[in-house]
Amino acid sequence: MNFVPLTLYLMVMTITPGPNNLVLASSGVRFGFSRTLPALLGMALGLACQIAILAVALGHIKELMADLQLWLALAGCSYLLWLAWQMTRAGQPGEAGDAARPMGFAGGVLFNWLNPNVWLMGVNLALLFLPSGMPLWQAGSLFAVVAFMVALPCIGVWAWGGVALARFLRSPRRLAAFNWIMASLLAGMALWLVADKLPAGATDWVPFV
Repeated sequence: MNFVPLTLYLMVMTITPGPNNLVLASSGVRFGFSRTLPALLGMALGLACQIAILAVALGHIKELMADLQLWLALAGCSYLLWLAWQMTRAGQPGEAGDAARPMGFAGGVLFNWLNPNVWLMGVNLALLFLPSGMPLWQAGSLFAVVAFMVALPCIGVWAWGGVALARFLRSPRRLAAFNWIMASLLAGMALWLVADKLPAGATDWVPFV
């Protein structure tokens, strides 16, 4: 399993503005970090479990389509490049609505299953990073552990920073720089993953592959 691009992918996808992070930021501002912690842990654990389930489920299908791995990688990486392009064009993040009380642990776990971005991320991750020759339960377990360890501090930034980060990103220049950095990481990783799926010797001319 190639942990470097896997970690980068999870970091970029979990730290950028999205429904989960906006809810955590709003809760952190209104209720404080300690009362937001159950939702934070629930979202991180729910994300890890969802990724593991998708990896195992899609792994059974992938084993039947070994000859299509390169094309699946190209399709997945095309989505990553499109997502990177969308990041460069992203505007100001929206504001999450207030709630009477903070979201609990169970709410954090279930919130991921209602977030289409998490579904797309999990499916794409399973198609691109699932290693061949490794038992699916082992790969799913590794995915879950890595996803939890990476996602927890990344989404925790939003719960902890809250208003400070939102105010920082309201500056058009800072928001543009942040989006371009995230987009560049995502695009570079997408090209790396495509090169990794090419036949042996096809990338000998590329010095960093």
